[in-house]
Amino acid sequence: MLGHRFIKFDPNAEGKTKFEQMLDLFMQLLTYTNGDVSEALQWMNELDKKYQLTDDEYGMGDFIDDLKKEGYIKDDTEKGQIVITAKSEQSIRKRSLEEIFGKLKKSRQGDHTTKKPGLGDEISPDHRPFQFGDMLEQIDFTESIRNAQINHGVESFSMQEDDLQIRETDFKAQTSTVLMIDISHSMILYGEDRITPAKKVAMALSELITTKYPKDTLDIVVFGNDAWPVEIKDLPYLQVGPYHTNTVAGLELAMDILRKRRNPNKQIFMITDGKPTCLKIGGRYYKNSFGLDRKITNRCLNLAAQCKKLKIPITTFMIASDPYLQRFVNEFTETNNGKAFFASLDRLGAFIFKDFESGKRKTVY
Repeated sequence: MLGHRFIKFDPNAEGKTKFEQMLDLFMQLLTYTNGDVSEALQWMNELDKKYQLTDDEYGMGDFIDDLKKEGYIKDDTEKGQIVITAKSEQSIRKRSLEEIFGKLKKSRQGDHTTKKPGLGDEISPDHRPFQFGDMLEQIDFTESIRNAQINHGVESFSMQEDDLQIRETDFKAQTSTVLMIDISHSMILYGEDRITPAKKVAMALSELITTKYPKDTLDIVVFGNDAWPVEIKDLPYLQVGPYHTNTVAGLELAMDILRKRRNPNKQIFMITDGKPTCLKIGGRYYKNSFGLDRKITNRCLNLAAQCKKLKIPITTFMIASDPYLQRFVNEFTETNNGKAFFASLDRLGAFIFKDFESGKRKTVY
C-alpha cells in the first residue's frame, strides 16, 4: 500500500553547524527587534529554554563569542552595549533577498513581467532569422549550423545567410527608484506587524539593485508626520513612530530626489497601510484621522498628476482591505496613470519584485 512515512526533523541533516543554525534565527530576530542585539539575544535565551537550541557542548555563551569572533557583533564602549556590524547589516539584506526570491520561485501569482525582445544584455530563449544590421555576437552558431546541415546536407556542408539564427536578448533599462515606506503608528496597530515585511522588502530590493543592477539607483524615503531619507545601512534599525500619515511630504521628497537623477526611467514605489491623515501647512500640522479629508486627498491627487507630467509612475502597494480607502487609491492611481496592488503581507515582496523586474525590460529598435 502506497503512502507517506513521516520521520522526526533533524536540523543537522542540512549539514549546518550549531552556530550556523542559531545564526539564521538570530538574523531573523534582529529584523524584528530593529537591530537591537540585547533584545534579540534575550529572545534567543527564551527560545533556548523552550526548544533546547544549545546543549552541554555548545552553549549560548559560545554562540555570543562566535558572533564576535566572526564579526557579526561588537562591543560599543561609548554606548556601553553590544551592536551589530556592517557585516550583519549586509547579511540581513542578503537573507531578505533570498527569502523573497524563494517565494517568487514557488508561485507565479502576481506575475506582471512583460518580456519584449530587443538588442540588450539578457539572453532570451527565442530565436529569429538573421536580418541586415544584426551584430556577429548575436548569432547562435549552434542553431545556425543545425539549419545548415538540414538545408544543405552534411557531406556538402555550407552555411548561407538564410541559415543564420539570431538569439534574442532583453534590454535591461537603467532605472531610478524611490521606495516610500509608511512608518505611521497604524503599521503596528491591531496586533499586526506590517513594518517588518516592509523593511524586508526594502532590504531585499536594495541588495538586488546594488548587486545585480549597479547602474541603477535606489533611495529609501520614510514618511510619518514628515518625510526623510534613510540610508540602506540603516534599514535594519527602522521602526514605527507615534506618527500620522503625511503622504504628501513623502511624495514631495521622492519627486525632489528623482529630479536630480539622470536616468531616463524613474519610478516611485509606495508601501502604506492607511489613508493620508496629515499635511504640513507652514509651520503647523493639519491632521484628521477620521475619514478621508478632502483638503489632504486633493493635495495627494495634485502630486500624482504632477508625477504623471514628469513621467514618474507611482506604484502603490496597499496592505489594507478598507473598500472606502481602496476607492481613493484607485482614484490616485488613475490620476497618475500608475498601478496599485492590494497585497497581503506575505505576498508584498513578490508583488514588488515582479513589478520591478517587469519595469526593467524595455524594447529597443
